[in-house]
Amino acid sequence: MFRPGKPGYPRPVPEVVQNGIIAMEPTVPSPSSKQPAETSPVQESLAPARGLQTGEQLTSAQGVRLPDTDHSLTAGPRGPALLEDFHLREKITHFDHERIPERVVHARGSGAYGTFVAYGNAASVTSAGFLAEKNRETDVFARFSTVLGSRGSADTVRDVRGFAVKFYTDEGNFDLVGNNMPVFFIQDAIKFPDLIHAAKWHPDREIPQAQTAHDTFWDFVSLHTEATHHVFWAMSDRGVPRSYRTMEGFGVHTFRLVNGEGKTSLVKFHWKPVAGVHSLNWEEAQLTAGMDPDFHRRDLADSIDAGLFYEYELGIQVMPDAPVFEGIDLLDPTKLVPEELAPVQAIGRLMLNRNPDNFHAETEQIAFHLGNLVPGIEVTNDPLLQGRLFSYLDTQLSRLGGPNFTQLPVNRPHAPVNDNLRDGMHQSVVHQGIAPYLPNSLAGSEGPVQAGTTSPEARPVPGGGEGYVHLPLPVDGDKVRAHPASFDDHYSQAALFFASLSPIEQDHVVEAFTFELSKCYEQPIRERMLRVLANVDSGLTARVAAGLGLPAPTGKPPAGVTPSPALAQIDGRSWPVAGRVVGVIGSVDSDVSALQQELKAQGVVVRLIAPTGGPGVERTYQTARSVEFDAVVVTVATTDQQVAVLLQEAYRHAKPIGVSGGGARTVTEAGIDPTAPGLLPDPDADELVTALSTHRVWSRIPLLKPSTSSAGS
Repeated sequence: MFRPGKPGYPRPVPEVVQNGIIAMEPTVPSPSSKQPAETSPVQESLAPARGLQTGEQLTSAQGVRLPDTDHSLTAGPRGPALLEDFHLREKITHFDHERIPERVVHARGSGAYGTFVAYGNAASVTSAGFLAEKNRETDVFARFSTVLGSRGSADTVRDVRGFAVKFYTDEGNFDLVGNNMPVFFIQDAIKFPDLIHAAKWHPDREIPQAQTAHDTFWDFVSLHTEATHHVFWAMSDRGVPRSYRTMEGFGVHTFRLVNGEGKTSLVKFHWKPVAGVHSLNWEEAQLTAGMDPDFHRRDLADSIDAGLFYEYELGIQVMPDAPVFEGIDLLDPTKLVPEELAPVQAIGRLMLNRNPDNFHAETEQIAFHLGNLVPGIEVTNDPLLQGRLFSYLDTQLSRLGGPNFTQLPVNRPHAPVNDNLRDGMHQSVVHQGIAPYLPNSLAGSEGPVQAGTTSPEARPVPGGGEGYVHLPLPVDGDKVRAHPASFDDHYSQAALFFASLSPIEQDHVVEAFTFELSKCYEQPIRERMLRVLANVDSGLTARVAAGLGLPAPTGKPPAGVTPSPALAQIDGRSWPVAGRVVGVIGSVDSDVSALQQELKAQGVVVRLIAPTGGPGVERTYQTARSVEFDAVVVTVATTDQQVAVLLQEAYRHAKPIGVSGGGARTVTEAGIDPTAPGLLPDPDADELVTALSTHRVWSRIPLLKPSTSSAGS
């Protein structure tokens, strides 16, 4: 959204008309047009490349100075364009190829740089230096994404979110490529094309965009019951996070860690947001998709610009190196390990504190790969993970135009690189020497050094040394297309997840299933999915069936399910409020400076909402919507209908509402009971912070009508 007065936005300047083109007089460059730094985000010197873009005159890509870039070369003023116009052809050709193929999945993404600091307590389980050495700092790039939508889709759709982090360690790059849900829809990578074909838009119409509320998705998951557990996560509030700041991340798969003594453990990775886990409700998500489809992307960028950095703790669940733990098959990606059985141990802290300079060069061109491993971290035989080891590298070759994508600045490791890889598309290294193979007798210590060679010969680390040595593990078995019998349990963990949720969250799961299945045109799909739900929870099935107007089938739900409290989002705790936004409905004459300063000191952003624009006004009655704010304070009396709608939505979404001055009349005119829970008379900053710290006013939920009880978490 346009924010008046924000540094970097264009300012009016004098105009001069030349040849029918308005020429703007030069102005002082704004902060947003700063020159690139001499070093890239991966600490590689870019001076030679920057030198190509330092001339004061406009030139062609070959350095030819150009006197005119507004008129094609034609045969006379009205004649046809001439093929010999090299500037026209170059300019248009480059424009035609500015876009690269988008990702098949996770196309809609946002990213930021940051640092990871290790606590040092992981040394007992891994030799990976960036995890094992206390206080070691490692540069990172994190990318958040939705799975199904195209690059132009909305941020707040119901979907799985990618949570991928590239660690630029001094031992090479390590990529932790996960999601905001700890399990996945399928157990074997061979089904991934089928899953995505079913979940994406219908191929005959290419609709619906970025959503699962359609026949082919529910046809697939009702036929592949291994998807049941993940479907419950997707239908829960986890499918509509409030922001990337309040979103958990998971490595999904089980990994093997190896310590300095060669001892091994199996682990699952977790990202725990310092701000707590918080979600939109369904109505908010839909409103936001329309009024600001860049909602999550904007929050990430604006927060970092404001110094309100995103923070997470990296944790691991440590288990013995055996495929089954407490009856749970660790190689099955549709299963999680309850934290009560294996507590999450925090081993480091991530802070995202710098925005990319160029979205395409960095966020779009970053290439993650689960095979980017460092000593001390290995993969397991999880069949979904095994397939991803091939898929991620293969897709980069297509999307980034060849095998040299590792030379792109955002993908370059910080560790020294010396390989014998040569040529290919987009090769930017000018290699020297004549012997890019091993062993050879023509370079290095085994032969004469070639003239002009600028780096030593690439040689393997003697005896393994600090190199990556795969742990010697036995491999045995018949060639089969099969999984162990433990993979056949498709319902017990879905039942565990649903039973672990708070009643409010369970209501949202019921509403989500009802909404999504009501969008299916084929009655047999609805009925089949109800039969799946009947094997998870009979009460849930009855409620969803009633919403669909269908009889509830009888199933065999697991008995004696023990809830895992760690799976619930609503747990009564208070959380930091940095990055939260409070909207103050007032006027340009409103004195909210004291409140604004007090809240700012605690990391809360305050935005003044006034009838019209003016100094200090960031939203007007016409442009503000409730979904932008975590709490609202109304200080003036007004009968404006847009203000009434904003307050009604904030009330319905269980957000704190502060009332002072003439605001009491405004609240009453909007049909809101001023004595309801979360209505704060003349609140000070501390009262607002306390209300914000619990995410929502949960005690208000029972007062809302069932049709409007979507309060999120």
